[in-house]
Amino acid sequence: MMEENNLIGHLSELRNRLIKALIFCLVLLVFMFPFADDIYVLFSKPLIESLPESSDLIAIGVGSPFIVPIKLILSISILISIPYIIYQIWSFAKPGLLDGEKKLMLPFAISSFILFYLGAIFAFYIVVPVLINFFINTAPESVKIMTDISQFFNFAIKIIIGFGIAFQVPIFTIISVRLGIFTKETLRKSRPYFIILFFIIGMFLTPPDILSQVFLALPMWMLFELGILISKDKD
Repeated sequence: MMEENNLIGHLSELRNRLIKALIFCLVLLVFMFPFADDIYVLFSKPLIESLPESSDLIAIGVGSPFIVPIKLILSISILISIPYIIYQIWSFAKPGLLDGEKKLMLPFAISSFILFYLGAIFAFYIVVPVLINFFINTAPESVKIMTDISQFFNFAIKIIIGFGIAFQVPIFTIISVRLGIFTKETLRKSRPYFIILFFIIGMFLTPPDILSQVFLALPMWMLFELGILISKDKD
């Protein structure tokens, strides 16, 4: 009976913490709602600046001019809320962790946040503009570029989130070595297999074109090498 009460208590606490995280996300969404159009203009700036003078953004769907900015601020709200969501989960799990586990998880969690946002920023300011310029400049002269705002949103968000996830590679590498799952030497010898894996991951995390996959796989490879360099084998 006591174990059942403890389980109910834990589930109740988890529910309350998830509700807090949801409320935090909704507050951000409501705060950004009046600025949804302005935020989308800022978000689409790399595309707008790359378009020829005679080209414009278009909306194929009737509801796209309204729905796409809302989807954008919802995505931004979730991305901004990630540290708070993880904090709530951490606060829930912390009492059940050993001191060594707490010391191990906290710095990795903070590093994970930083790397995720670095990956997202790198994708938005570097990768997305480069890819857009490449695709537009390689289009036949007879083709008039008229990009749908919904397709651009899906294209950019997929790349941004993909790079945020890809930048977690050093965390995976260091933790796997620290826990003794792999040794540094094993990772070095397995390098060709991991490179193939990075390209496969790129197929799922980026739009279906080889250039986007290469743009994602190469940083993952470099971050993998960085992870090996700074990791320490388990004693």
